[in-house]
Amino acid sequence: MKLGFIGLGIMGQPMAGHLLAAGHTVFAHSRSGVPQALLDAGAKACANPAEVARQADIIITMVPDTPHVEKVLFGEHGVAEGLQGAAKGKVVVDMSSISPIATKGFAEKIRALGADYLDAPVSGGEVGAKQATLTIMVGGSEATFNQVLPVFQHMGKNITLIGEAGSGQTCKVANQIVVALTIEAVGEALLFASKAGADPAKVRQALMGGLATSRILELHGERMIKRTFNPGFRIELHQKDLNLALEGARAMGLSLPNTASTQQLMSSCVALGGAGWDHSGLVKALEHAGNHVVAQG
Repeated sequence: MKLGFIGLGIMGQPMAGHLLAAGHTVFAHSRSGVPQALLDAGAKACANPAEVARQADIIITMVPDTPHVEKVLFGEHGVAEGLQGAAKGKVVVDMSSISPIATKGFAEKIRALGADYLDAPVSGGEVGAKQATLTIMVGGSEATFNQVLPVFQHMGKNITLIGEAGSGQTCKVANQIVVALTIEAVGEALLFASKAGADPAKVRQALMGGLATSRILELHGERMIKRTFNPGFRIELHQKDLNLALEGARAMGLSLPNTASTQQLMSSCVALGGAGWDHSGLVKALEHAGNHVVAQG
């Protein structure tokens, strides 16, 4: 297939790499330029998103936030410009994590041009992107989903059509609530154990064999103990996702008290200079408040 990929950061670069390895032609664009490794693998660099859209049949976007997606799609030399007069049969797939409400509007605009649209945010972080084991949550029509499914299968394992446009983003927000609150719980548990004089590494090992076990305890608990907070998935991006959850909750008249408190802990991390930390660095806000650092005994 002729595929387009816009956004080649921590997640996007390995995802595009898998598409190249599968034998697809990939037309690529990124604000910071197309990485040399992808060019060496055969990626074709494009000057802007419009050029990507003109060349590719399926155009994938993977950028940080709602305004970035809007600019890539509808800004000067954006995807919409490239679709003008040549949109029939093409599909725009946004794999970023952004506002479900904005996503519905983006889908309507792209469909008005004659192309199809899927929102397909992912979970699994840098590890999942590199190993092609991402969970992919999709919103859109079943026919378009089935058309793009073979492409998704090069990047992920658990691929689910949730419902209509925006449903994928709604599912991703729900995912980010679970992940954030579990990171916070693991951080509290390891901080408690360490302050009480127990070796947090051994506490984590013991918990891994019981009901408290989780992928987050396994991966992020290890990061907390070993003090490896290079992203991964940045605090500032998870903070953005929790803001989306809280904005949605307000609009629906819901109370999400633990989501709100965890978002405040992430804001504390940003205040401590940690916007770029991995989200497991949330433990640093707890440590700062408790005047104690989780440390292996």
